[in-house]
Amino acid sequence: MAHVIDFKEAGFDSLLDELQWRGLISQSTDRERLAQTLNGEPVTYYCGYDPTAASLHIGNLVQLIIMRHLQEAGHHPIALVGGATGLIGDPRQSGERTLNSKEIVAGWAERLKRQIGNILVQDGNNPVQFVSNYDWTASMNVIDFLRDVGKNFRLGTMLAKDIVARRLNSEEGISFTEFSYQVLQGNDFLHLFDEFGCVLELGGSDQWGNLTSGLDLIHKVRGVDVNVMTSPIITDAQGKKFGKSEGNAVWLDPTMLSPYKFYQFWINRPDAEMESLLKAFTFLPKAEIERLVHESETNPGAREAQRTLAWEVTSLVHGEDATRAAIEASGALFGRGGDLRAIDEATLESALDGLKVEDEDGGKEFAQAHVDERVAEAAVTAGLFKSLSEARKTIKSGGVYLNNTRVEDTEQTLGADDFLARRFALIRRGKKALGVVELGE
Repeated sequence: MAHVIDFKEAGFDSLLDELQWRGLISQSTDRERLAQTLNGEPVTYYCGYDPTAASLHIGNLVQLIIMRHLQEAGHHPIALVGGATGLIGDPRQSGERTLNSKEIVAGWAERLKRQIGNILVQDGNNPVQFVSNYDWTASMNVIDFLRDVGKNFRLGTMLAKDIVARRLNSEEGISFTEFSYQVLQGNDFLHLFDEFGCVLELGGSDQWGNLTSGLDLIHKVRGVDVNVMTSPIITDAQGKKFGKSEGNAVWLDPTMLSPYKFYQFWINRPDAEMESLLKAFTFLPKAEIERLVHESETNPGAREAQRTLAWEVTSLVHGEDATRAAIEASGALFGRGGDLRAIDEATLESALDGLKVEDEDGGKEFAQAHVDERVAEAAVTAGLFKSLSEARKTIKSGGVYLNNTRVEDTEQTLGADDFLARRFALIRRGKKALGVVELGE
């Protein structure tokens, strides 16, 4: 797990100053009050994660990283996995969510807890506490909910929330179910304040309205001022959101996005994003980040910033062993070192996924080949050449490789041992053009 640099060691006057420098703060309650809260004795804070999918994504990772910064500074983290709110789902701009069964939500909640536990410290003298709002919400009947909680919310304030206002003005509108989400989240903050002394809630900037619901509720019923803080929505160089709702999800669960693909996502980020991503997604000290950014500007070909970013984030989420395997697989695939036969089948399949070819129905699948088929024919099937004669000509000139070994004979055939993991044979044209054939039945 990544080593977190203390803000004083990093040259900042306060933890809040470091978070601001890293671009991790979008909105907050009174800054002076928040700074005093974080600079004083350790306080309890929380962030909620709804199991509306089987995995968190890198948008959620931003909040987890902020939680880790606070945890390392001595503050006490609570990770709320929304067993209750996950059954409803917070309002989205794009319309009503599909409601999932209790069994599905419960299963997803367990998966989210494992992912959160990979980022936050779970042992020692300041471990993360996991809670589910289902535990205090499920036993509350409708009358109690309306009398004890609902009476403290004013309809005008609820209607004025940005996301609610946008949905009200849309063709679909908003259901009472999603409209009530902010009441449930506000009640969560009140419960955690009462039970754990929690005085700070974290979330994404699109959650500001829901976060302030709890702040207002605690002020009204307990007469205490607590704090909320949001992180910005992370975007790429074109301003496009990284989140799951945009169809380009970068999941944290290795079964939904392999560590290899996760690593490739980060190492392929452009130079223009290096400063913001290194600040937000790594715990590297300020001086090192500034050095890497300068290096990317003066020597972009070395891609040191990208390699460092990819290592730091992938090892944080998936561990160092999986990250090393991803790096070794990447090098081995293109003949830059590493043993192709040492790559496990799952990593190999994930790494080769982008090399599928179009089938007769317009879909994508691995090209098929058989034992005793000529390499030249397999190379054409894999899409590396347009014709057999072109493949043979390139073999004669020494430009075709089978599993990183140069093919010397135009009549060379595939043997059973040429299929890695008994499934894939890699054929390369020159240094960069890679194709793959899968052993057919």
